Amino acid sequence: MRISFTKMHGCGNDYIYLDCRQTGLPEQVADWSVKLSPRHTAVGADGIICICPPQTSGADATMRIFNADGSEGRMCGNGVRCVAEYLYTHGMAKDPLEIDTLSGRKTLHRLGEGRWQAEMGQFSAMAADLPAVGVGEGPLVHMTVEAAGRRWDAAGVSMGNPHCVIQWPDEETLPTGMELAAMGPAFEKNKLFPEGINTEFVYVRDATHLKMRVWERGSGETMACGTGACASAVAMVLRGISPRDVPIEIELLGGKLEITVCSDDHVLMSGPTATAFTGEAEVD
Repeated sequence: MRISFTKMHGCGNDYIYLDCRQTGLPEQVADWSVKLSPRHTAVGADGIICICPPQTSGADATMRIFNADGSEGRMCGNGVRCVAEYLYTHGMAKDPLEIDTLSGRKTLHRLGEGRWQAEMGQFSAMAADLPAVGVGEGPLVHMTVEAAGRRWDAAGVSMGNPHCVIQWPDEETLPTGMELAAMGPAFEKNKLFPEGINTEFVYVRDATHLKMRVWERGSGETMACGTGACASAVAMVLRGISPRDVPIEIELLGGKLEITVCSDDHVLMSGPTATAFTGEAEVD
């Protein structure tokens, strides 16, 4: 069978978007994500995001995320902004938009052409919310993680999905490419994190400017990670490096996001969206 899709990205964090508002979630979508995500032999993406009917009263749609390996994710900050942009440009021109996710309902505010702010909800640094085992109950502002032949001083933050944030000492050696690919799986599959983990390596330029590289659970290195940017800002706030209630700029491989960690532990994320192309693909 052939399916129609829209390829969208937020700061280079790209997904294949399927409009499933009339049909519901396809049974084969996990297999489709494995088939269509490879960059040299298929469409190429970090996975598939399905835009499904809302699950709660008053919501506009539901976002379901499937990583490149077919596993299902709970939340994607760049993805939820793209869902808002898709809905806005396909007949649901309202502001704000309410989108259900597996980590709760998110409110999206349009800031301008292709740009959205997402209310990401409250963060947690407690072990049970990642989950993490063998590291104490938390807050996990400084936890020891043994991975890739080293002991790391990490922060653990849940943004509806789990993150391990490593503060990196210098900008020039932030891991990426083959170096990150050699390190990332040792965190993702670490015994401390029974459901896997996303890992961010963060260099602090100053209190409100961070540079981040990311290894995403189920997808590997990506150009950007919205929840990872939120977790990185939260980690630096909890460590007393960055301020609350002030936008913190996060520089990613694919662009920049602005994250505000509010006094009540809610997190706001602002950033761009873009449509790359539309097309059709043959799937089983």
